Amino acid sequence: MRSNRSLSTLILPAVIVAAGFAAIFLLSGFIERNRPGLPEGYVDSDLAFNGSNLKGYACGFEGLIADFYWMRSLQYVGDKLVKSSDEFINIDNLTNLNPRLLYPYLKTATDLDPGFIMAYTYGALVLPAIDPQKAIELTNKGIANNPTAWRLYQHLAYIYWRMGNYDKAAEYYERGSHIEGAPSFMKIMAAAMTTQGGSRETARAMYRQMLADADPGDVQTIHTVEMRLLALDAMDQQETIRAALADFKKNNGRCVSNTKEILPLLQGIRLPEGKDFRVDGTGNLVDPTDAPYLLDTGNCNIKLDLANTKLPK
Repeated sequence: MRSNRSLSTLILPAVIVAAGFAAIFLLSGFIERNRPGLPEGYVDSDLAFNGSNLKGYACGFEGLIADFYWMRSLQYVGDKLVKSSDEFINIDNLTNLNPRLLYPYLKTATDLDPGFIMAYTYGALVLPAIDPQKAIELTNKGIANNPTAWRLYQHLAYIYWRMGNYDKAAEYYERGSHIEGAPSFMKIMAAAMTTQGGSRETARAMYRQMLADADPGDVQTIHTVEMRLLALDAMDQQETIRAALADFKKNNGRCVSNTKEILPLLQGIRLPEGKDFRVDGTGNLVDPTDAPYLLDTGNCNIKLDLANTKLPK
């Protein structure tokens, strides 16, 4: 009888805490759905509660709360992109969206769960377009908490690569290559950074490895990397198409009236990794997401159809 009473004494508080957190999440969702519209300046109000303060007091539910903050970070950036009135959004520079709460969300998630690799990964991919120093800070925090996770060294090298600091990128690829289980890719990239850090081939190799190493459940990272690989394919296509446009104009004294006219010049040309050019049902050239390239006959040039392409802008 005493043992049952002791067991109840231990279980009851945990049940109450779990029910309390569930109620908080349900209530916050209800408030989010039903809150009145606010002026633009109030959209990003500071976090009303710092979840990091729950560390050590959540009765083992820190991981669940960390998941909540990580999911909020994904939704937060997604909402910013959807609600933006900008015609053109440069994913390499998102400062115009003012997503200033992304870092607090990710910091809270990783404070509660220091081993939350997916949160560090998302920060390494997105934060450089907002605040590179915060991206470095978050990834260094991940390395400090997970010193044997070679992928975090890869992410930090990626951030420095994005910043154009190829020496630092090489340093962290090299450091990560010495961790047990790290693939030979890390050593190869350390060398590549010092010889061709800014090349498209290096970028493609980096993204391919990030895709191969991504957690299958980390769909946001997988989608982001896949889109960046398609953007590199589009760069290859456009480079070759522009050369064909110049050749046609030189030989015919005019620009093409549509991209179908240069298809004979593109036959037999193989893009990197053996890829081919793509055409739609009318025979016009399209980008890797099947949006037609727009022809500028005045300048005899092509460009992405920003209204229809799914490529990163």
